[in-house]
Amino acid sequence: MTSRTVQRTDRGTGPQETGTRGTGGRRPEPWTLAAVPVVALTALVLAMLWSGSGAPRLAADPGALVRWGLPVAEVVHDGALVVVLGSLLFALGIVPKHRGSGRRRGTGQDPAPEHPLFTQTLRLGGAAAVVWTVAAVAVLVLSYSDVAGVPVGGDETYTGQLVHYATEIPTGQAQSVIVVVAAVVTTLLFGVRALLGLLLTAGLACTALVAMALNGHSAGGNDHMGAVNSLGLHLLGVCLWTGGLVVLAWLAPWLDAPDAGTAALPAGSARGRTGGAVRRVPLAAVVLRRFSAVALAAFLLVAASGVVNSAVRIGSWDQLFSPYGEIALTKAVLTLLLGAAGLLHRRRLIPGLEAGRIGPRRAVWQLVLGELLVMGAVMGLAVALSRTAPPVPETIAPDASPALILTWYELPPEPTAASWFTTWRVDWLWLTVCLVLLVVYLRAMVRVRRRGDAWSVLRALSWVTGLGVLFWITSGGPAVYGRVLFSAHMVEHMMLTMVVPIFLVLGSPVTLLLKALEPRQDGSRGPREWILRLVHSTWSRVVTHPVFAAVNFAASIVVFYFTPLFGLTLRYHVGHVFMVTHFLITGYLFMLVLIGTDPIPRRPGHMMRLVLLLATMVYHAFVGVALMGSDTLLQASWFGNTGRDWGRTAIEDQQFGGALMWGIGEFPTVVVAVVVAVLWAIEGTKENRRADRKADRTDDAELKAYNEMMAGLAEHDDRAARR
Repeated sequence: MTSRTVQRTDRGTGPQETGTRGTGGRRPEPWTLAAVPVVALTALVLAMLWSGSGAPRLAADPGALVRWGLPVAEVVHDGALVVVLGSLLFALGIVPKHRGSGRRRGTGQDPAPEHPLFTQTLRLGGAAAVVWTVAAVAVLVLSYSDVAGVPVGGDETYTGQLVHYATEIPTGQAQSVIVVVAAVVTTLLFGVRALLGLLLTAGLACTALVAMALNGHSAGGNDHMGAVNSLGLHLLGVCLWTGGLVVLAWLAPWLDAPDAGTAALPAGSARGRTGGAVRRVPLAAVVLRRFSAVALAAFLLVAASGVVNSAVRIGSWDQLFSPYGEIALTKAVLTLLLGAAGLLHRRRLIPGLEAGRIGPRRAVWQLVLGELLVMGAVMGLAVALSRTAPPVPETIAPDASPALILTWYELPPEPTAASWFTTWRVDWLWLTVCLVLLVVYLRAMVRVRRRGDAWSVLRALSWVTGLGVLFWITSGGPAVYGRVLFSAHMVEHMMLTMVVPIFLVLGSPVTLLLKALEPRQDGSRGPREWILRLVHSTWSRVVTHPVFAAVNFAASIVVFYFTPLFGLTLRYHVGHVFMVTHFLITGYLFMLVLIGTDPIPRRPGHMMRLVLLLATMVYHAFVGVALMGSDTLLQASWFGNTGRDWGRTAIEDQQFGGALMWGIGEFPTVVVAVVVAVLWAIEGTKENRRADRKADRTDDAELKAYNEMMAGLAEHDDRAARR
């Protein structure tokens, strides 16, 4: 018999336990989680037999071990990575870190004991990370044998060629990066417990998704950037969704334990309303509700990105019935079934658990068992799909144009005033970013207004306008022509750093989210807590310091255009994404310091803001004039080799780009200066009103005291003069 002492915490977040381990520590039944890889491997084998991708090759056949071992290793690799990211997701924002609310502020007391859900989540993540690392090494070795067409060996020649593949060939380099990332993440998961450290670990783990997306079927397709972006988004959605299901299955015994405790939900959260009233529900219900929201977003991401990715590789309706198309259709049908099951659970299962009609363990297993098995089949099909040649060739034709070889796309027509708005190449990554930011903002606004608080429609309109301009810049004329024209690239740069941030900053998104989000009281860190942690962090104090923001805003131009960094952003997809992200964030931080109303650690006075604005405007003008007078072509190997037979010469276009840099920067600068002046006037008016109200309350006590002081000084002067 084991003894246990149970007491209720002062915050009502569940019982506090001392003593030995009891029923809360029961492990899940082994066969439940083991069934998932079995289903995945079965689906993989059947799909490979159907497509014929596992058959011996006519030439350079690496052997059955490589042909079948590599897909199996990829399934294990992908499954382990999925569990790692799912575990990090749960640890960062779904399960409580501590029992109760953790360390009490100002008391200096030790933090509350680590919550069993948090402990078991990281234990699962650490074990999965070990498997991921081993599988990543196996994928690297077997991939080399598959590419080289030689069996796995241990002689010196094989080892030397393997090292060359891992360090010199792009595919091998990407797989080597994954091995290193997996090893580092494994180490961190066994040693890091701070949430900020786990957040950085999750970011590091996500770099593996980037490497996998760049390493997929996309090098020579019709839409290189679309294929890479959609694949990356697809992988992210699958990892959050499937990984969360595995973690839920693992945590089922602890969620069903007698001491699992309860948590608070807003009384109207079932219908999306919030208010002052709260209700106590089992902690399992809160965990399921939080994951359900993530799973819904992941399902939409997986479904949409899957359609886009398949459209890139399937060129016609007839090709839907090719082996590749049939596997893709089967995968799509299973994904839709998973979405329907998730919707049913969200509508019936979670409310039943909150009302006490369903037990936690039954609710968890009804939610995850069927979905996990189907998801395992989907993962097996996905690996088989990656081993099957798509109908659309993914190699560049020998007679390809210079623009296609250089930029991955055919040369666009000569730009006109209309073509800037009618020429589109959708960037699925930034379209997703814009849609997510739009939905989150509008939902937060509806929640705030439904609760009875006011929120300016003009702020919402400013936010929507900023996102619309961002979508046009990343998918419209500036993005299309920016690949072949320096002047168009400059338009893209200046709009990202000086126009879009003005609209976004005036939307005050942080203030809106802080109003809309409910604080958590169960020891976990939700979106509101993460936002507050970011706002008050040392990093925030540095990047929002007026001097740093201004120097970063101005110096980025020189660092970008007059170093090899410019060429990297043109030649590599990751570099292009980095460029857009950097310019957008740099401009946003600078405008936040100048005209923002969201909370930051330090905001300068209005005179200082105008000085910073004037200094950066002069700097932009100086760089623009320097480009206008330069006879040296930047990135000549790119802009000089696109094969354009229309428009200005490359050097004339660069000089025109310098003029655009100067001209485009002037108008936003004037607008910002006007906004700063208006804010200054409004603040002065408010200060005068505060002074008037204080004078009314004190009967002009300060003025009377001042007059008496002046009268006393005058009387003193008169006496001194008479003496």
